[in-house]
Amino acid sequence: MKFKKILSFLCAATLCFSMTACGKEDTKKTTKKEETENEKEVVQEIRDIPSTELVKEMSIGWNLGNTLDATGSGLEAETYWQSTTTTKEMIDLLKTSGFNVLRVPTTWEGHMDDEGNIDVEWMDRVQEIVDYGIDNELFVILNIHHEEWHFPSNKDLDAKKAKLKKVWEQIAERFKNYDEHLIFEGLNEPRKKGTNVEWNGGDREGQDVVNQFNAVFVETVRNSGGNNKLRHLMIPTYAASSSSSAMKAFKMPDENDDKLIVSVHGYAPYNFALNTKGTAEWSVDNAADTNAIDQIFRDIENYFLYEGYAVIIGEFGSINKLVNTTLTGDNLEDRIAHAEYYMKKAREYGIPCVWWDNHAFVGNGENFGLMDRGATPPCWKFPEIVTALTGVEVE
Repeated sequence: MKFKKILSFLCAATLCFSMTACGKEDTKKTTKKEETENEKEVVQEIRDIPSTELVKEMSIGWNLGNTLDATGSGLEAETYWQSTTTTKEMIDLLKTSGFNVLRVPTTWEGHMDDEGNIDVEWMDRVQEIVDYGIDNELFVILNIHHEEWHFPSNKDLDAKKAKLKKVWEQIAERFKNYDEHLIFEGLNEPRKKGTNVEWNGGDREGQDVVNQFNAVFVETVRNSGGNNKLRHLMIPTYAASSSSSAMKAFKMPDENDDKLIVSVHGYAPYNFALNTKGTAEWSVDNAADTNAIDQIFRDIENYFLYEGYAVIIGEFGSINKLVNTTLTGDNLEDRIAHAEYYMKKAREYGIPCVWWDNHAFVGNGENFGLMDRGATPPCWKFPEIVTALTGVEVE
């Protein structure tokens, strides 16, 4: 009798062990993910590849502008600068239209307490939108965008570095288990706002401080655990400027780190692409127009590609000036031609580019909007420009 009881116990234990083992094996096969020993956090496998290889998988991207980057506090800040709440359908449209990069500009300082702790609800909302991109197998760039505290001067520099470190420690902790599809960008256009050196490459002090900020950002993320030791990180020139002076002053924080990407913005030619009081005309037959774009890529090649650095143009685009009361003429065809030429050059140099879409379409301002996010379902206001960017026919 005792023997039968012992035998039954051993059989039951063996069956239980077998079922448990099978369950773990099936889960691993279906999700290709693993759980940490002490907590139920999903850890995605991250590839150990250099950024120069990663950017080859990236082509054309889209910025969720004037949204999470709006200054303000509370979840309602998402619609302070435009009226639509971000939905997964918007990001689904990016995927089906040929985009494979989503940049999520995000402002954090209105969502922090006096000790620099980020509001959990805001972090959750940011993660929800990041996941819209990840679920679509897009590369997602997450940054800090319109912060006012990182004026790049030596005044209170240690305090600025400490705050930068505090912010990125929290972001890095929340997203530490994501794979290489999530990229962190340390700063957006760090510059001396309101001064005569705000743009055009800045001054030596500003350039040096931006280099120091970049180093703090990289060190913070690398020390944050999880997949962040292999995370690809974007670091800007002064003001993310594509001017030769800004590029020349840029210093790579760690020459032995092969997962760093230089971040520059390239609105060229300025009078057509960005200047609201400039021209509505651009032509591939005008040497001055094409040379302005060519020069950006030549400088990127000279200062970065030759050094073996990966580069992403995190913002570019052209303004809709059809409704600008100070200008005349239909510039849609000009914008299409500009987009086609810009992407042709980008592909030649192997540089991914991300269109700045601020959901603005009319008036005399910076009308970079392409997607009508308020439509049901979301759609493209200028499908011809989208096709010029992605090569995919859209409606």
